[in-house]
Amino acid sequence: MSESSSAFNRAPIKPIVAIAALESLDIRVGTIQKVEEVTRSEKLLKLTVSFGDHTRSILAGIRKERENPREIEGRQALFVVNLEPRKMAGEISEGMLFDIGYADGVRPVLATPEKPVPDGTRAG
Repeated sequence: MSESSSAFNRAPIKPIVAIAALESLDIRVGTIQKVEEVTRSEKLLKLTVSFGDHTRSILAGIRKERENPREIEGRQALFVVNLEPRKMAGEISEGMLFDIGYADGVRPVLATPEKPVPDGTRAG
């Protein structure tokens, strides 16, 4: 993954969508409480995430992106919480981590709030 902005090729903007498409996503802030390896996958990590009134297991393909994946424990990030549960490598994922950069070949970083907010706070 490249971190150089001079070699960065920006993707074209996707087609216009109705605001309702965005409003159908439930994006919330959660605190990553625990990071565990998924034994049947070289890419996936299992995140235990607090959303204030409940916790969820969310699988994220970020295992190879960090020297120490546990460094994100205790950090807040954005998650999509209203996706259908999905089984991957024998585990169930109850949402999706938002990250920045992966789709563009840039070393991914977490999409995080500017300052701490209560877990479960909605984005948008």
